[in-house]
Amino acid sequence: MTKHIHSLLSFFSLIILVQFTACKSAKDTTELATNAPSAPKAEMQKESGENLPNNLLWKISGKELTQPSYLYGTIHIIGAEDFFLPVGTESAINESDRVVFEIDMADMQDMSKVMGMMDKLFMDDDLTIKDLVSPEDYALVEAQFEKAGLPIFFFQRMKPMFLTVFTSGDMSLGDMQSGKIKSYETEFMEMAQSGNKKTAGLETIDFQISIFDQIPYKEQANMLMEGIKSGGAGSDSFKEIVEVYKEQNLNKMLSMSLSDEEGIAEFEDILLNERNKNWIPQMQSMMTESQNFFAVGAAHLPGKEGVINLLREAGYTVEPYK
Repeated sequence: MTKHIHSLLSFFSLIILVQFTACKSAKDTTELATNAPSAPKAEMQKESGENLPNNLLWKISGKELTQPSYLYGTIHIIGAEDFFLPVGTESAINESDRVVFEIDMADMQDMSKVMGMMDKLFMDDDLTIKDLVSPEDYALVEAQFEKAGLPIFFFQRMKPMFLTVFTSGDMSLGDMQSGKIKSYETEFMEMAQSGNKKTAGLETIDFQISIFDQIPYKEQANMLMEGIKSGGAGSDSFKEIVEVYKEQNLNKMLSMSLSDEEGIAEFEDILLNERNKNWIPQMQSMMTESQNFFAVGAAHLPGKEGVINLLREAGYTVEPYK
């Protein structure tokens, strides 16, 4: 029983890592399959001045830095058969003194801290998913959890945004424990530990949870249902997301994040842009102290307000690392 509870808590820690990319519907991923984005997205990309080469791993140098740091765009969950590391990734980690995540993975492995955040994952006023969706949609939620081998009663009151992790793949506790599903953050954390590297986070657990508190529960529930209805990991839409990532195509990742669906676009700044801007001063401070390997969601890298462009505007040279 204790082992099962520990596994559930580990599962919750992974849920916290899943960001805005888990909330996209089939409509978004269908657009990704084309070489050119829709007109509104194309215009936004044109304004950004970004046309990045296909690359997930970048070197940061110049300005006052005496040694380079590195920036890597992750996908939080991926099938083991699709997991890969671009050439140079292990070298970049080996050269670095510290591995920096969106939130420090050491905190996510501390079960006392995970237990302490549990109450913050749940909705106020005893609301449940059943209160936010139709009976027909609730039946779909139940089926999704049954497929994942998880007890729906344990997740009834969880904020819907966190449950979108289950729409990004046929994920279950067994798949995580067996290694069928991988997390880049978890893999990088293991590499950091084996190399006796320091770790850090650009945000705290509390802050990441607070992000979703700015989005109404009903809107979160709508996003959850869109994800479930799009088909999960066995669908063409999810496969397209994985293929875009394997292509290392950050420009298409930008198209993914620039959704013009009603109810989502208004939260772009909260989920992406404002966070990117908050990270830059922290990254600057860290890079003057030591050599770092920054691992953040790939959708945070491209675009006018993406981390790559913001670092360049701050005076750094950011270029693909091979």
